Amino acid sequence: MKDPATSSPSSAPEISVVVPVRDEENSVRALLEGLLNQSLLPSEIVITDGGSTDTTTEIIEEFIERGAPVKLIREPASLPGRSRNIAVRHSRYEWIAFIDAGIQPATDWLASLAEKAGDGSTVDVVYGSYEPVIDSFFKECAAIAYVPPPFQSDGGFVRPRSIVSALMRRKVWEDVGGFPEHLRSAEDLLFMRRVEQAQFKTVRTSKAIVYWNIQPDFGSTFRRFVVYSRNNIRAGLFAEWQGAIFIYYALLGASTIKALSFGPRSLFIPPALWLLLLTARAIKALRRNRRSYPANIGRNLLRLSLLVPIIATLDAAAFAGSVSWLLRDKFRLIRSRGDDGARE
Repeated sequence: MKDPATSSPSSAPEISVVVPVRDEENSVRALLEGLLNQSLLPSEIVITDGGSTDTTTEIIEEFIERGAPVKLIREPASLPGRSRNIAVRHSRYEWIAFIDAGIQPATDWLASLAEKAGDGSTVDVVYGSYEPVIDSFFKECAAIAYVPPPFQSDGGFVRPRSIVSALMRRKVWEDVGGFPEHLRSAEDLLFMRRVEQAQFKTVRTSKAIVYWNIQPDFGSTFRRFVVYSRNNIRAGLFAEWQGAIFIYYALLGASTIKALSFGPRSLFIPPALWLLLLTARAIKALRRNRRSYPANIGRNLLRLSLLVPIIATLDAAAFAGSVSWLLRDKFRLIRSRGDDGARE
């Protein structure tokens, strides 16, 4: 852990870093160590624990006992938006940086955000960028399948804005009413859209990078995207994800009905069309990411063999999450502990 007196330039703004956590015993230590070894140290790290049942809070308390500038607020059954709002309310400084558990910041992450903010007289919001951690072939293909590719900005390449790499003035959070508190995911998207609609001065920096651990296998990917799917609908964003997928499969369903009129021998047509559609989407993903993940033809063929089932898994999760929304939210036929606020 660095000494704040020697690591933070006198001209740098004082920054509160806000983190929502729940059951993050496998990642919170690395996150805190990353924050406490920044070239520009945070003035404080404010963490809201949303009801952990593992050793997350014990790990955080270890850092507090060692004198780290960490403040822990316990809030049982708190979803990410509420956890962030609570942490901001308990923070002290004008500038608020947001990051999540499961994320690892580059050493100059906070300094790069602060540098782009300048003296704060004109800039209100700074978004950095993020990179998926690619430590297996599955993660490589998963990143190609669903992580948005970077685009050029600020003399480098950035991915679409994300709250896990962001710095903003407290006034921004106050004026837009904070984060929605009823969602398990997509609350950050709604918040950032409110910020955009409020026309705050926003800039990007390609230098402020955090590293995101994506899901390592089919099962965890499916479960995570079921949560995303349900909450995407709750956030009113159905048309931006599931809508297109439902259209694809409606067309496949229509082709199945049509095939039935030609007899049993034509039943191979719908699954063939399905595989063709998945393959076309996989090829499109490869082309979209060819700059980020260059490879020869052989490796791309191997990627294609894994991209197809990954995309099929995402589609299945989109349907499962939509059914979950119908049962839990639309008709309220099922209620679970998660509906009371516990974060998955």
